[in-house]
Order: sequence, then C-alpha cells, then structure tokens
Amino acid sequence: MKSPRLASANTFAIRAVASRVGLAVRGGNARGKVLLFSGVEGVQAAQALADELKRDLFRIDLNAVVSKYIGETEKNLARVFDIAGEGRVLLIEEADALFGKRSEVKDAHDRYSNVDVAFLLQQLERYGGLVVLASQTVRPLSPALQMRMKMFEFPPKG
Repeated sequence: MKSPRLASANTFAIRAVASRVGLAVRGGNARGKVLLFSGVEGVQAAQALADELKRDLFRIDLNAVVSKYIGETEKNLARVFDIAGEGRVLLIEEADALFGKRSEVKDAHDRYSNVDVAFLLQQLERYGGLVVLASQTVRPLSPALQMRMKMFEFPPKG
C-alpha cells in the first residue's frame, strides 16, 4: 500500500537522492547504503524512494525492538534484519531514539546502551539492502554512524 503522495518537489528530490547515492530501479548497489531522512516528511520520502526503486518498504516500530532487558534489544535487532531480507528498503522510524552519541560509561546502563549502538552499526554494515532512518529532528548522532550514512531533509529547503 502506497503512502500519500509527496509534493512534486519532493518527488524530484527523491529521484535526485537515488541518483546521488547510486541507486536505480531494480539495479544499483544498495548494499550497505544508509540514508537519514530528517524532517516532517521523512517517512513519506522513504515510501516514495521505495516506490521509485520498485521495492517493498519494511517498516520498523522501535517500540517493539528496544527492550529494557540486557541483550534483548540486540536479539530483536538481529531478528529484524533477518526478516527484512535484502530486497526491501528497511525503514527505521524515529531513529534518533536509537542513534544517540555513545556516552562515557558511568554505570551499567551506559555500557549496555553503547553496546546497543555498536551492535546496530554492525548490523547496518552487514545488511545487504538499503536502510532509511527517519527522524523528525536530528539530534547529535554517533560520529561512527554519521560516517556510514548520507543525510537528506524532507521537505527539502530551497
């Protein structure tokens, strides 16, 4: 099922994004590509990109993935990446909740939070498909994550 259409300027921007990162309809190398779509239309832009690439969109609800129990978040993330498969566009909504800067370890919670971020980075590198992170705001991200992705804003400015 397709989401509401983006404005024509955004559709043009989606085609520009696909071209810029080397994606093409049923072609191009999506392996290891991670995009961050920020702004109020990030989720719609991810759906438009999947439509443009003629791929299914696999949406992740972070509430179902993140767990307060040690080790459960990693298990859930591994399962998500396995289920998503390589032919889909994997969309992680409200991604800023997971991708904060790794902090100095002051207690056990900090250590396990850092482990979650490190595990996620490993999964992103191993995943054979395209990952789109969507967030309405971009708070400080882990420098390790910033090196692995391209950032775009929706709606585009200017």
